[in-house]
Amino acid sequence: MKLGLEGRRALVTGGSKGLGEAIARELVSEGARVAICSRNEHEVQATAEAIGVAHAQVADVTDPEQVRDFVGRSAEALGGVDFLVNNAGGAHPGNFEALNDEDWAADYDVKVFSLIRCCREVLPHMRAAGGGRIVNIGAVYSRYPDPTFFATSVNRAAGNSFTKTLALEVAKDNILVNAVNIGFVITPQWENIHRRRAPDVPRDEFFDTFARQEVPLGRFGVPDEVSGLVAFLLSDRASYITGASVDVAGGMGRYV
Repeated sequence: MKLGLEGRRALVTGGSKGLGEAIARELVSEGARVAICSRNEHEVQATAEAIGVAHAQVADVTDPEQVRDFVGRSAEALGGVDFLVNNAGGAHPGNFEALNDEDWAADYDVKVFSLIRCCREVLPHMRAAGGGRIVNIGAVYSRYPDPTFFATSVNRAAGNSFTKTLALEVAKDNILVNAVNIGFVITPQWENIHRRRAPDVPRDEFFDTFARQEVPLGRFGVPDEVSGLVAFLLSDRASYITGASVDVAGGMGRYV
């Protein structure tokens, strides 16, 4: 299927590894011009060289000035902005009693305020281009709360609400806003969870245990199984979809 992404201009936050890298790679393969950011200079430059993105720089999405600089420099390098994929985020496991105020603030900053900051900066560029697309990467826990991922469950729900509300406001500008909620997908975040929780348990065994408990398909997903949907939502084939939250989770999530 031709998605019509050739020459379109896309920003991907957290684009140096894991899911962000897979999304950036997918968009480049579809002919889009892509800019990525991450907090690690070595990783973001290495990924840029490996997959051929048009612009890469260090930027922390919890810092408003760095977000503004990334969007401005990217728009200059690409000649404008058509797409934004808000992918930057981090897993902060823990039940309610384990989380202090600093934990809550940090998690909210990266999972909700980063969406606000990045969208605020790209909207003028999208309006100037006559429209655009935004995809916010979230989590199934936003609608399927798990107390062991307490902050994620709460803050990803706020992210879904932000997606829907922004979609309603900017539809008049031909800007479409959607969310992709992932379940258990093998990313560096899950590798870190494995190292913290059960370093003595073999990696595959650790992941298989989680999958058997929660995922009807019985396995973790891989980033390429998410990136294709993101590319579709950015494409002309998804021109009548906005305000949606789509799960990529192997059937995980006991809700209708």
